[in-house]
Amino acid sequence: MQVSKICELLAATIICGEEQASAKIERGFSSDLMSDVLTLDTDNLLLITGLCNLQTIRTSEMADIRYIVFVRNKKVTEEMLALANENNMCLLESPYTLFKASGLLYQAGLNPVY
Repeated sequence: MQVSKICELLAATIICGEEQASAKIERGFSSDLMSDVLTLDTDNLLLITGLCNLQTIRTSEMADIRYIVFVRNKKVTEEMLALANENNMCLLESPYTLFKASGLLYQAGLNPVY
């Protein structure tokens, strides 16, 4: 699923990484527990989370996750934005809940990790 389609489905805005709007995402994972995120070994993964802080960006960097959707109207800070840009990440913000965002993406064909 393309990042642009994810934006459409989740009423999301791309905060950084606009040039990746046509990138294809194969799988999604929803979590606010960064310890669970560190256990993943999947390429082209979209992280859907409500945990909006610098640790989320650092954890995603360690797990080689380039695409993150922050749900529940969470806003990316300047510090997060700078680190995400350094790591060529694409960050999105959505007003939807974690549950709704996950359901919509799954219904539209985004595969789960497991």
